[in-house]
Amino acid sequence: MRVLLFTGKGGVGKTTLAAATAALLAGRGQRTLVVSTDPAHSLADALAVPLGPRPSPVDTALHAAHIDARTLVDHSWPALREHLGRFAAGLGLAALDAEELTVLPGVDEMLALTEVARLARTGEWDVVVVDCGPTAETLRLLALPEAIAAYLDRARVRLVADLRAVAAMAADLAAHLADLRSLLTDPATTGVRLVFTPERLVAAETRRTLAALALRDIHVDALIANRLVPRARRWQGPAAAWLRARRSEQDAVLSDLDTGSVPLHLVEHLAHEPVGTTALLDLATHLYGDKDPLTIRPPGPPLLSITPDGPDHLLRLTLPLPETATLDLARIGDDLAITIDGVRRLIALPALLHPHTITVAESDPTGLLVRFAPEHP
Repeated sequence: MRVLLFTGKGGVGKTTLAAATAALLAGRGQRTLVVSTDPAHSLADALAVPLGPRPSPVDTALHAAHIDARTLVDHSWPALREHLGRFAAGLGLAALDAEELTVLPGVDEMLALTEVARLARTGEWDVVVVDCGPTAETLRLLALPEAIAAYLDRARVRLVADLRAVAAMAADLAAHLADLRSLLTDPATTGVRLVFTPERLVAAETRRTLAALALRDIHVDALIANRLVPRARRWQGPAAAWLRARRSEQDAVLSDLDTGSVPLHLVEHLAHEPVGTTALLDLATHLYGDKDPLTIRPPGPPLLSITPDGPDHLLRLTLPLPETATLDLARIGDDLAITIDGVRRLIALPALLHPHTITVAESDPTGLLVRFAPEHP
């Protein structure tokens, strides 16, 4: 079973490319489900079929759905409401009703991600293709399992004995979120496809997103440059001159984009809007050619590695850092807090480094190198 997550800056065509990928996989005999977690819910427009919160058939091997947090709360998650109600009561808070639950920060994203995982694990599908929201929302979505699980784990140990049942529920929820994270960070199962248009501002955001996803230890399968202007090879006139100039600008953006080991797919701007499975299959042919859309990019080096250097130890964080990245590094107890362009992650330091202090930190395009020296009495 594979899970493919499509994301990118709003308006770059991620929904259409997710739908095209799903249509191609279904056409090749894979039992495929394509779902949207994007609040805009334009997947139905791309497929030219009405969609609801439950998977419905689009073609023989293709099903599709819109995941809606409000529907999940109202119909699919009575047990969650009961647990959260008991949790709130244990803390002396009023019980939450369904309307209040949907406006709690992060709950809708957590429910959407949990529903994606549930659908992926039913065994009904060979592939689940996810049309995620725009990049910023997707990064928040993918960060939630680790962030909430870590918070609950810390909060659980602080709860007094009278709240042991609440602590147990917190532990259960933390374990559930850890399970979600294991799904997201397994490169054999889950891959992200970053969609962008070849413009400098969009490419800059794509580079930042690559670094942010690497920081979360989430595998990026491919980059997709969408809507390239076709080459006007033998055309003449003002329109042809404009096309050549615009394509030259796009090629310059792509040549400056360091993708490392991440494959880059190019898709030219089509003359017609791809709506419906027939048009989407044609688009998928432009995207993949005769390649397998499920090809897994071999994982690169681990996010974190440690090597001894005399009495010191060098900790290497392998990240594709843009030259303009804003970095911040801090030691918080036995954790290392890393912030890259506003995206922060706490990384638990190995016990080997607990009695050490940070002396030097250096960055280059391949990542971050931090030197730890033993503390002297």
